[in-house]
Amino acid sequence: MKYNQKIMLKLINETRSLHDELKQIKRDTGLEKNLAVRALYHAVVAESGPYQTRYQELEREYK
Repeated sequence: MKYNQKIMLKLINETRSLHDELKQIKRDTGLEKNLAVRALYHAVVAESGPYQTRYQELEREYK
């Protein structure tokens, strides 16, 4: 599984809690959106994160 910004943004847009978490990361760290999305990916998707299954489903739809 590889990071894909389009898939991650789709996951964020369909999940309100991820959207709120992204806003919190941007506010707390001052990261720009692209880097904050990548940080969120590593926090909640990569390495058996809670949203890994849904990310993989979106990844299959995307291909």
